[in-house]
Amino acid sequence: MTYVLIPGAGGSADYWHLLVDELRRRGRDVVAVDLPAADDTAALPEYADTVRAAIGQRRDVTLVAQSLGAFTAALVADDPRVTMLVLVNPMIPAPGETPGQWWEATGHAQARAAHAAAQGRPPSDHVDLAVDFFHDVPEAVVARITADAPDESAAVFTRPNPLRRWPDVPTRVVTGRDDRFFPAEFQRRLARERLGVDVDVLPGGHLVALSQPQRLADQLDAYRAPTTTAT
Repeated sequence: MTYVLIPGAGGSADYWHLLVDELRRRGRDVVAVDLPAADDTAALPEYADTVRAAIGQRRDVTLVAQSLGAFTAALVADDPRVTMLVLVNPMIPAPGETPGQWWEATGHAQARAAHAAAQGRPPSDHVDLAVDFFHDVPEAVVARITADAPDESAAVFTRPNPLRRWPDVPTRVVTGRDDRFFPAEFQRRLARERLGVDVDVLPGGHLVALSQPQRLADQLDAYRAPTTTAT
């Protein structure tokens, strides 16, 4: 069994470096994928092709996708080499929906503003990386991740999404309890409406692979643990 890790916005495999170290320490086979986010002509089909190439000859693959990576994962998960899909603080896509359409279609802005107000923070349309993303990530890790943060290809948000139906593969959703950008209740609603599943909540914010890599590894391994039937 192999974990193939798909990053979110920016497309950098380095986002997963702490989780990769933790999974390899446990003896797991793991591949973190670099997406062609620096190429403004690259969109979801090119991202999906990149992930398929990274899978190579492997079998029994668990795709793990962060945030925007859910759009790419949904296009790859119908590959017969994939046996499970795990979405982490995801942008869960509807068939045919582009990432650019997702924000309004899901009511994200309203959910984020309501969550900020409930926490006593002023609602804002502005994204503050320190407040919204890195509030629970160790400073040394923040410095590494932000030292060379790539931009995201604009084509990803505007070119058509070829997804026609959700892939027929077991799908799990991991939600950061302290996510300020995609609040936990917002994620729970979206998972129920679009996938018919509940979420598994872990401590941590939007970048839970950076703030809680051991807990995330525990959750991934729990999903793949063999089940036993009492006799």
